[in-house]
Amino acid sequence: MIIYGDCRDKLKELDSESVQCCVTSPPYWGLRDYGTGDWEGGDKNCSHKRDSKKSDRTITGHKNFEEMNGVGDAIYKTTCNRCGAKRVDLQLGLEETPEEYTANMVEVFSQVKRVLRDDGTLWLNLGDSYSSGGRTTTTNQSLRGDTDYGVTRPKPGKGIKPKDLIGIPWRVAFALQADGWYLRQDIIWHKPNPMPESVTDRCTKAHEYIFLMSKSEKYFFDSDQIKEKAVGERWGGNKPMNTNNSKDQDNQFKGLSRERDMVSEFRNKRSVWTVNTKPYPGSHFAVFPQELIEPCIQAGSKTGDVVLDPFFGSGTTGEVAERFGRDYIGIELNEEYKPLQQQRCAQMGLGF
Repeated sequence: MIIYGDCRDKLKELDSESVQCCVTSPPYWGLRDYGTGDWEGGDKNCSHKRDSKKSDRTITGHKNFEEMNGVGDAIYKTTCNRCGAKRVDLQLGLEETPEEYTANMVEVFSQVKRVLRDDGTLWLNLGDSYSSGGRTTTTNQSLRGDTDYGVTRPKPGKGIKPKDLIGIPWRVAFALQADGWYLRQDIIWHKPNPMPESVTDRCTKAHEYIFLMSKSEKYFFDSDQIKEKAVGERWGGNKPMNTNNSKDQDNQFKGLSRERDMVSEFRNKRSVWTVNTKPYPGSHFAVFPQELIEPCIQAGSKTGDVVLDPFFGSGTTGEVAERFGRDYIGIELNEEYKPLQQQRCAQMGLGF
């Protein structure tokens, strides 16, 4: 089931404890304007586009700033200088400060916690941003859209200095923890094909976080479903540890040994997941990689359970959920994703 509208409102319409797990990637703060805004007041016949060819990074619209080619097709960000109309946008990720973004995330996931079963889990992916003077630019390719360096944030936040890593994922994670969530694990999404960066005073960013959070102290987690192959692994090095400083006639150490050969072909899944970013055919952006979602759904739910994604985007969470025999609820603000969602449903032989 797909629901269109603001997830802060639509989540309130769902029954309490009706969902087993939530797998989602919200719009990253300061990353991209998805073109969901509308205009109030002013002249209804005005295009709200600037005429000047002068570079102006205080405005943004449906296109990346770099794609404007000096032509006056950029949409005014907040107030149209032509007619005075005000731009109204329900899209999350365009807040003026990290604090506002974090507060909105707490509001959303407070409702997610309500609709989760008591043993339910949240799998939350978030990317980070760097501060640069009076604005911030993202360093990550979004799961939900192209990296857009034209989006600006004039108020990077209290105490944030130029070139600071803002720490958005951890700000949100700690805020959710304070709101009652159990912060169980930070999983590293390692990207072998990260977005290139021109920086020379730090390493190129090649990872993002997935936070595993639970509603209760005890929760459903099927580790057997996501075990990974163990490749000749040992722990503690190759030398045994002599626990009593004595040897027997065969020159073997007595007592416990730190060396332990793997006795199984599989092991518990590690917390670093290596997954390439992949574009979805027919779209111009990189979507939530299926390989990243699969272990979340497999470990966090059973066949027949309901999986929720309040930031549904092109529908990858729903596609993976269906493939593993789960039902899903997707909430999406931008109805422009509907053709992609219809296409994915058709490919799987599903109705829409």
